[in-house]
Amino acid sequence: MTATPFVASEHPYRWAILAGLWFMYFCFGLSVASLAPLVLPITQALDISHAAMGSVLGAWPLVYIAAAIPSGAILDRLGPRRSLFIAMLIIAISGLMRGAAQNYLAMFIAVATFGLGGPMISVGAPKLVSQWFVGKERGLAMGVYITGPSLGAVASLSLTNSILMPLFDGDWRRVMSVYAGLAFIAGLVWLFVGAHPAARALERQNAAEPKAGQIAVFKHLIGLRPVQLVMLMSMCMFFFTHSLNNWLAEILRSGGMSPTASGYWASIPMLVGIISALAIPRLATPERRVYILAGLIASAGAATLLLQAGSGPLLALALICQGISRGSMVTVSVLMLMELRGVDQRNTGAVSGLFFSAAEIGGVLGPLSVGVLHDATGSFTSALYVLTAVCTVLLLLLGLLRRTGT
Repeated sequence: MTATPFVASEHPYRWAILAGLWFMYFCFGLSVASLAPLVLPITQALDISHAAMGSVLGAWPLVYIAAAIPSGAILDRLGPRRSLFIAMLIIAISGLMRGAAQNYLAMFIAVATFGLGGPMISVGAPKLVSQWFVGKERGLAMGVYITGPSLGAVASLSLTNSILMPLFDGDWRRVMSVYAGLAFIAGLVWLFVGAHPAARALERQNAAEPKAGQIAVFKHLIGLRPVQLVMLMSMCMFFFTHSLNNWLAEILRSGGMSPTASGYWASIPMLVGIISALAIPRLATPERRVYILAGLIASAGAATLLLQAGSGPLLALALICQGISRGSMVTVSVLMLMELRGVDQRNTGAVSGLFFSAAEIGGVLGPLSVGVLHDATGSFTSALYVLTAVCTVLLLLLGLLRRTGT
């Protein structure tokens, strides 16, 4: 007599799993955004240029590129409970190393260390959501957990200069330690959440399933033309999002805002992104998905043009447009990727690894390019025009994807 298979999508504990994922992603976003409001004191303390700071901001995506692909295999081997705890531990260590950095190289290595743990969260989250949720609930669940990094970034941008820096007498190193401590707490919470019998039952069921060799799986996925196009799109998306996520506060400050005011204004896209993430992925059913994604890309392009207004209503509109695209553009793309022909639940970890590995190539080049262009021209104007061009390329790639009929 065969045992009844465990159906995760019908178990109420799926919402606890989602809450644990959200908290980890919150600390993920907190760590990623933690340097943005501190660019000025860090560059002064370490005596480095904007171009060098741009390379620091792009350090973790550089490591992420290589780490994302094997993350799916590690997740399958160790299980989500242990592997995601290890990921949060690495993120916490990265935060402590940032606070201890005394020069450019030490800060570069500290930020790069994040790239060893970050991909496990990025790859593990969509894989777990695909296992615990189905139908419209899957889009809702992805929209919910993707608000985590947005709220983490909001917390970092709005609280760093207004509360934490004054609290610690302007010592940015102690601020880094606080963020590291929160990441470690999120890892401990996940250990507790993952210990539930329902989570263990799904782990055992997944471990018992026959698995194809990882090389064969990657070869199959990379050979799919729609997957190739989505990977190229992911590079452009992360070029755009990482550029603005890391440099927006400094762009606003260079336009005349104070560090505290620029932090508050830079948090507007994150707040709008939360609403976008909760509302738009649920509407992105297969028949609407291409059109919704086109609208999100157009919103991103409009943001890069309106940001040059500098102040007033046009600046506010620019930040709203950025928030709309930031909150849903990547989520809708991942939903599209997970439901392409040739992709199923067994290889969602592998295909997510490919997506984020390709994406972080753009994640490296984006912040670095903005820093280099600023040093070369003395302003952010040329960098914003480059981001407009990237959005145009995204629309062209989406048109090619639509022509594949998938």
